[in-house]
Amino acid sequence: MFFKGTPTRGVGAVARETRAAGGYLNASTSYDRTEYYVVLPARNLATALDIQADALRRSVLDADELARELQVIIQEARRKRDTAGAVAYETLHEVMYDAHRMRRWRIGHEAALAGFTRDDLLGYYTSRYVPARTIVAIVGDVDEEEALALGRRMYGDWPVAEGAVDRSPDEPARRDVRARTLRGDVAQADLVVGWRTVPPLDPDAIPLEAAAAVLGAGRGSWLYRRLRDSGTVTSIAAHSYAPTELGTFSVAAELEPDQVDAALHGIAAEVARLRAEGPAPDDLARAVSLLQARWARRLEPMEGRASALAAAEALGGVELLDRDFAALSAVSPAAVRAAAARWLDPGSVSAVVYLPEGRGADLDAGRLAAIFGAPPAPVPGRPAAPPAAARSLRRVAAADRFGVRVAALDGADILVRRKPGVPLVTLGIYVPRIEPDPPGLAGLGALAVRSAARGAVGADGAALAFAFEVLGGTLSPAAGADSAGLGVSLLADRLADAAALLRLVFTEPRFEPEAVEAERRTLINEAEQAADDMFRYPFQLAYAAAFGERSYGVPVGGLPHTLRAITLADIRGWHERSLTGIRPVVIAVGDVDPARAADALAGVFDGLPSRPVPPRAAPLDWIVEHGQTAERAVTRDRAQTAFAMAFPGPARRDPARWAAEVWAAVASGLGGRLFDALREQRSLAYTVLASAWQRARAGALVTYIATAPEREEEARAAMLAELAIFAAERASDAELAQAIEYLAGQSEVERQSGAAVAGEILDAWLLGDGLEETADPAAAFRAVTAEQVRAVAEASLGGGRRAEGVIRGGRPAD
Repeated sequence: MFFKGTPTRGVGAVARETRAAGGYLNASTSYDRTEYYVVLPARNLATALDIQADALRRSVLDADELARELQVIIQEARRKRDTAGAVAYETLHEVMYDAHRMRRWRIGHEAALAGFTRDDLLGYYTSRYVPARTIVAIVGDVDEEEALALGRRMYGDWPVAEGAVDRSPDEPARRDVRARTLRGDVAQADLVVGWRTVPPLDPDAIPLEAAAAVLGAGRGSWLYRRLRDSGTVTSIAAHSYAPTELGTFSVAAELEPDQVDAALHGIAAEVARLRAEGPAPDDLARAVSLLQARWARRLEPMEGRASALAAAEALGGVELLDRDFAALSAVSPAAVRAAAARWLDPGSVSAVVYLPEGRGADLDAGRLAAIFGAPPAPVPGRPAAPPAAARSLRRVAAADRFGVRVAALDGADILVRRKPGVPLVTLGIYVPRIEPDPPGLAGLGALAVRSAARGAVGADGAALAFAFEVLGGTLSPAAGADSAGLGVSLLADRLADAAALLRLVFTEPRFEPEAVEAERRTLINEAEQAADDMFRYPFQLAYAAAFGERSYGVPVGGLPHTLRAITLADIRGWHERSLTGIRPVVIAVGDVDPARAADALAGVFDGLPSRPVPPRAAPLDWIVEHGQTAERAVTRDRAQTAFAMAFPGPARRDPARWAAEVWAAVASGLGGRLFDALREQRSLAYTVLASAWQRARAGALVTYIATAPEREEEARAAMLAELAIFAAERASDAELAQAIEYLAGQSEVERQSGAAVAGEILDAWLLGDGLEETADPAAAFRAVTAEQVRAVAEASLGGGRRAEGVIRGGRPAD
């Protein structure tokens, strides 16, 4: 309702004005705070402050708008109920806490939401949204004094009010083991294990954060090496989370239902080891390096930095950020062991498992207590250090092109761009994918690249992971539809060391059968679990309807039957032909000197075999005939129906792609036409979006909506009616101007992180028309006309070809 109008701004004006200023706005509600944020070009700060101050201080909370918005929020609550991981995690809080409000379902239950009145909301708004409870953080390319003056002008006359302070009831002390089993229509199991710990200002908070990193951050963590490397789980992570009044420590895993006991035994063993021995100094050094890099990464985007400052101020002052960083850097193995021994008590553990119907055994407190009370199982051996890779500093001929240092070696191109702000660098080596995976072998590229990260000559996967993570980064294999490679984001002063490791993995992977099989099992589990995703899976189904069982029609990660068909010879052949057989590009973006970084990278990657510039991938047509609609649908036991529509559209290098992106900006997002028509006016859904899907070989205009099952046909008809208008009529001058300013502003905003800039450069180099695309992307948007938008909509939406992917909610027929 914050976005639904003020006395001087009507419904939708807050979003429209923000987009017209080149920005996006959103909000989030966590356990201890609500955040509203706007990110936009710094020159428009005054506009953003005026809009946000007006919404914060003078929201009208119209009763009719509230009735419509409640229907939307109920759809959001249903969507969350359809997300097994979210249900398991929040149920864990209900199991762990008896009195504290953290035990409640955070988004609210449907019956309670449906009963809210304007008086309920107004009472909350007038007692909580007051100066004494509000912090405004402004971060960016601004003059501090001018920004403070603007802030005083917007908020200085806000009447003082104390506001309600309504702390949660205290949680009584207890020591017992608790467990709960949930079941539903899911393909895989979700397991969450947790303990009650300490609030954020407690001296044990930082050691517990380090303990979570030792256990579950990165490929070199104890739990990853024991359970993910062995294929016991598909994914696993540990977190220490402390929202103001309390803390929780949790371990979350996705896995096959019959692996739950094995995973619990592994978690129990590693927690027992941490309590008894603590981390070795090199284990802790690895964890601290990752946390330092994570700390820097959090402060890289402006909204991340503003959020961190506001959260610290709420706890006691912005200086807490520096204090916590210093404490993290100085934490000792003994402090981590002592905190783990105090709080990760096997006699106080709780767990929730979400299982598929009819698969896996229920988990009860007795079984959980027996597992955590058993003698610890043997721990995996410590990883050996990988051999030192050859590297040297080589002076290389280079040129500066559009702000990028470019050097061409015989066997690779090197691109370096400086991006100051935080002490990080994003580094990677990538190739274009000239051909898709062979028919029947979907997932071959993904399996090859991910298996490469499991070991190279002289080092197994654990040793490689440990070596990268000591440098502050986690090795990330990447196999997309149009490119493949390896990347890492790490502390900037470790660039050369990381580059040497990267070359080793790229050129000399071991592809040991046992490691490949473990990765294959993980990919199969991920492919099965994709069917549970109410957002991604409808798109997967739609692309399958559009392209069939080839290229973009099958997921990059493969399908269970195609993954099982891949042989070790296939993997080795793909690596030789499609990875090292293609001229790669090495890219580095971050807080580095471009000339020195280019010389350092040349010293590492010099000597790669000479390769020509690769050819462009051949275009790919749809299998759907003109005038036809192809649908792929599944029925699941879900509270919502979600469907994606795809229409043939411009590919990545098609000049019409800019008009397609402007169309998507007119159609989608807060203030967009589809958002207004389907969500704001009809309350059909919480999530409505449109996008221009652009790949090297094909493109599409796509839409998505998730709604109540009984409203599927209404939602489809409304969506198609709105799309027909795009094909027949030009966007208004106001719509066009708003969309173009939004895209132009976002082309600046999206460059906040080194990883995003590296992605933009990589995309232009491998798939686009070259680095000149990065010079001024806003210019291409500003050149788009209303007629070009209508023409691309007519060509795509008016051609009669449509592919749909549908997950139909409701209980499937027996």
